[in-house]
Amino acid sequence: MIKRIDLVLPPEEAANESGYLKLLSSAAGIPESEIIHFSLRKRSIDARSKHPKVLLSFDVYTEVADIPAAPPDAGYQNVTNGKTVAIVGCGPAGLFAALRLLQAGCKPVIIERGKNVRDRRRNLAALNKLHTVNPHSNYCFGEGGAGTYSDGKLYTRSDKRGNVKNILDVLVRFGADPTISVDAHPHIGTNKLPGIISAIREMILDCGGEIVFNTLVSDISIKGGAVSHLILQPVSGGTPYTLQAESVILATGHSARDIYEMLFRNKITIQSKPFALGVRVEHPQPLIDRIQYHCDIRGPYLPAASYSLSAQVSGAGVYSFCMCPGGIIAPAATAPGEVVVNGWSPSKRNNPYANSGLVMSVDESDFKPFSEFGPLRAMYFQSSVEQLAFTAAGSNLSGPAQRLMDFIDGKYSSVLPDCSYVPGITSVALDQVLPSKIASGLREGLKLFGKKMRGYLTNEAVLVATESRTSSPVRIPRDPDTLMHPEVKGLFPCGEGAGYAGGIMSAAIDGERCAEAAIAFYGKQ
Repeated sequence: MIKRIDLVLPPEEAANESGYLKLLSSAAGIPESEIIHFSLRKRSIDARSKHPKVLLSFDVYTEVADIPAAPPDAGYQNVTNGKTVAIVGCGPAGLFAALRLLQAGCKPVIIERGKNVRDRRRNLAALNKLHTVNPHSNYCFGEGGAGTYSDGKLYTRSDKRGNVKNILDVLVRFGADPTISVDAHPHIGTNKLPGIISAIREMILDCGGEIVFNTLVSDISIKGGAVSHLILQPVSGGTPYTLQAESVILATGHSARDIYEMLFRNKITIQSKPFALGVRVEHPQPLIDRIQYHCDIRGPYLPAASYSLSAQVSGAGVYSFCMCPGGIIAPAATAPGEVVVNGWSPSKRNNPYANSGLVMSVDESDFKPFSEFGPLRAMYFQSSVEQLAFTAAGSNLSGPAQRLMDFIDGKYSSVLPDCSYVPGITSVALDQVLPSKIASGLREGLKLFGKKMRGYLTNEAVLVATESRTSSPVRIPRDPDTLMHPEVKGLFPCGEGAGYAGGIMSAAIDGERCAEAAIAFYGKQ
């Protein structure tokens, strides 16, 4: 027999796993001797009351036959002689597409403009310390994609896109902590995700797949309305070469502007897409802990507190985005002459700051000044704000910043608080950087957030611009049934870069879907 048992425990009691059996026996009314197995299904924190509780949900088994069998072998095949599917981009969409292709006996060939996870670190160090941007290897580009070095949160708002549990199980198979399968807000951590990405790479290579690093897709050849081949260009220069590909999964992420330009140049339909724009807001983590846990000092059995806030201002959404408790603000620029910020947390989330994107939706009305760029107008609008942020703060990758209450009150911040953004911050009136609609919308949104979280509005907090890579400013259309571009057979727009995902989980799910569509496409030829 299987019994579902829910326990509500103080944090210190929930941390004592050796006591679970006794508690489950009492709650289920079953002698301890009759419980032959139990497994934790879900873990979350309820901090609504003065004393936070941990909510635990278990499956309790009294019959051996009911205990779930061990997960079967993943079924990755040797694909050395399999049909080739080209994958452009080695982020979560591309990697999970490749793993699904291995299961079907197809050979993935991944083309990645950036470096592998280990070599990327040198470029990230140069970004932080020397303020030098490598346009091919940075926080956005390289093996594992943007999520590898910008947090590794595994949230998704919808189960409708695919099997979330399957994605988590794959990550556990390749080395993630099994607790990600039960936590309400699973998180791997930037310090641990690179090892998992490396393990996935080794599996792809061991099975006969290929990964080509430091290489751009400079052009795509279309013949008879179908993909013929890709033109590849080593980033170090040299002679371009051809990769024959009748099936291409385009999983480039939301910052590969050259890919959008290339598609536009080839008259392959793309569309302008709304996104969100704003700043990073950083508070001392103990302040957020006090607000969320209703305590003076967070106890040792509670994680660093997080938050999620949203409001409607003048018909547009203002909301927190990619909240990083115990985190760091990172420079996420992908080209010289721009300032872009993102956030990440280590697995222990033990840094002294809490940061979050604070953004407002932008749409076609905001892009009108850039209408000459056609479907790329949202991208050029996005770029213009990033470039303005760069010059406003001294043209050296410093982040334009303002204390939170000074921003609300329209005051210049003569002195800024300490901040986790390593390239440094420079006092700037953010109205000089942000479009007026965004600045006024964020002000009103912050006031509303202050009513929801007493103490959130403080000059201990600092705003750093710009949080602009929230999602792709371009959508690459695709048929809802075949997942192919409606004009190009064999071209599968995929993940965040195509406008069909918004994070590691949804991108990975979309990668699997596009791989299955590519497999079906081969079967019909």
